[in-house]
Amino acid sequence: VPLTKEPAPQAVPISDLPMKVYEAALNTGPDSSSGLATAGFRTAKYLPDEWHLNNSALYRRAFAGCEHGERDRAQAKELAEHAAAAAQRAQQVSTAALGQRLQDIHFWKAELQREIEELDAETSLLAAQKLRLERALDATEVPCAIATDNLQCRERRQPPDLVSDEVERELLKEVELIRNVQELLKRTWMQAGNQMRLNRDHKEICEKDWSDKVETYNIDDKCGRYSNQSTNVQFHLSSMKFEESASTPETWAKFSHDNIYMAEREKLASINLRALIDNILHDVSEDMRRQCAAVNEAFAKHCEELDDAKHKLEYHLEKVLRGIGDQEANIAALKQAIKDKEAPMKVAQTRLYDRSFRPNVELCRDEAQFRLVSETEELTESIESLKKKLLESEESLKNLEDTRMNLEKEIAVKTNSIFIARQKCMAHRIHYPVVFKLAGY
Repeated sequence: VPLTKEPAPQAVPISDLPMKVYEAALNTGPDSSSGLATAGFRTAKYLPDEWHLNNSALYRRAFAGCEHGERDRAQAKELAEHAAAAAQRAQQVSTAALGQRLQDIHFWKAELQREIEELDAETSLLAAQKLRLERALDATEVPCAIATDNLQCRERRQPPDLVSDEVERELLKEVELIRNVQELLKRTWMQAGNQMRLNRDHKEICEKDWSDKVETYNIDDKCGRYSNQSTNVQFHLSSMKFEESASTPETWAKFSHDNIYMAEREKLASINLRALIDNILHDVSEDMRRQCAAVNEAFAKHCEELDDAKHKLEYHLEKVLRGIGDQEANIAALKQAIKDKEAPMKVAQTRLYDRSFRPNVELCRDEAQFRLVSETEELTESIESLKKKLLESEESLKNLEDTRMNLEKEIAVKTNSIFIARQKCMAHRIHYPVVFKLAGY
């Protein structure tokens, strides 16, 4: 058992015993030399009784002194034995108190060390989550660039395909989602940084407390190993006073308890933040991939609509081309028909002209004359009808030509839209990050 230093020896202050007063008879009486001036050499000498009485007094004083000394030595021995036993008991109690104190210090030191290790491990885990946030934030740059590029490419569509369709709405939703995700990841990243700083601050507080307890444990352990045979002990008279700033056992234990409590609170906050980061990264990655799938689906549907519209336009263009060819042939036939009427008209008009030279009464309105006039009128009416139909056919051909040009232009517009959708947008979207990368792995 560790022992404390040997206490200072206790002693009874030394004091002189009171002197016993002895009363001797005065030299008076008939046998006294007092007043006998004529006695010569017997002046001031003691009597035999006085001599014996003096010796007896000396004997009594010597006996009393010896008796008092013996009694004093017995008391001194008893006092020394009692003081030695009391000092040994006091030293044992102090050593036991130091041992109990070492147990208390060891308990709090172990608790602090455990808390420091757990807080350090938690900070490392939170640092890994913070790194995931950084990676996830970097991974959102690619989807943002893809969605923005898709919107810019779709601005190069030609009218009338430059419409605000479902694809554009989904792309705008994707851009807004990505920006919201970036803001959320940035805020969470800053929150993780602040939590890591708090974890390190409380870890430093616990480490300082732990370091103080290690030093105190070593000091108390050294004190507990002191014994009466130790050679490195000495008097320290000023060490008996209490320091004004010294703590009490209650405040001492409360200080470490509060440090551990605050560290536990920050550790719990860090654990909750890590769980929150896991949920955020999982949710945002799923949301972004879900929106990416919605945009891709809208693109695919739009491309199908463009393909269908283009095929229908090509089909109608083919019909228009055939119609143009047929109409051109029809116009040629009408022109030929008109031209073919010129000869009969010439014949009829020449007959009428020659018959106008018949003499006298022979200039008769006979049946032949009426028939020739009727023939001329029929031919004129037929030619007018053909010319009118020719104008209508030429107008129809012009309309067909305009329709052909419009169809060809619209087919070119649809071809450009399909190229933008498939080659510029959908081909770029294959580089969209996967869920694991968006989750920060």
